[in-house]
Amino acid sequence: MADPNSELAEQLQFDVPHAARIWNYWMGGKDNYEADRAAGDAVAAVYPEIVVMARQSRRFLIRAVRFLAAEAGVRQFLDVGTGLPTMQNTHEVAQQVAPESRIVYVDNDPLVLVHARALLANTTSEGLTTYVHADYHDPEKILAGAEKVLDFDRPVAVMFMGVLGYEPDLDVVRSIVGRVMDATAPGSHLVLWDGTDTSPAVVEGADKLVQSGGVPYILRSPDALARCFEGLEMVEPGLVPITRWRPDDPDAGPIDAYGAVARKP
Repeated sequence: MADPNSELAEQLQFDVPHAARIWNYWMGGKDNYEADRAAGDAVAAVYPEIVVMARQSRRFLIRAVRFLAAEAGVRQFLDVGTGLPTMQNTHEVAQQVAPESRIVYVDNDPLVLVHARALLANTTSEGLTTYVHADYHDPEKILAGAEKVLDFDRPVAVMFMGVLGYEPDLDVVRSIVGRVMDATAPGSHLVLWDGTDTSPAVVEGADKLVQSGGVPYILRSPDALARCFEGLEMVEPGLVPITRWRPDDPDAGPIDAYGAVARKP
């Protein structure tokens, strides 16, 4: 029987810039290739803050997951569009606080799947970590896979961390988020951040990414992102630059990426 990892590896194109690998490069990871580094450097040449954004996005994830596990009492996490494993992944943060936490990662990228099978392993005997191979445009498939591990009669933290810009239509984005949140119990939370069109430099950086062969990424206004949280109760401090959401470094400046955590009443 063929090795599924070998079959997936054959689909990968190492001479074409790849979104997850570019992000991995900006975060200081090693799972990237020359084409990814060239595209990443082209963006950073016009928008150096992209490296800060990549690394601050992981710090936002850590703070948000720690809050959910330690203060909100959440024990189930659905991380949609997880990307390549790096440092301090969702399951590691959650299970450090609450060893019984259950985490479902979702991605449709074959490269991510190869790495997830190897690296997104449980860190405790009490908890559970697994992976669903699905596109976020198919919420029903995501939910069907997640329901094998998560109890949707209990609160779930649904996470969209810097991934929704790959869908150009905001109404489609809101539908995706809404369909997943509709399936969750009261007391569930939505965690979402994304790049914003809040400076000319970041817009130029997004254009440079496309010129370098990368997949287009739609930057939205903070007001547009806020529409994804309609019907939910914002956790303080609301929708803010990710460096300003319950910061562990009070001196961190604002950045062209906004995020929030909100509770389902």
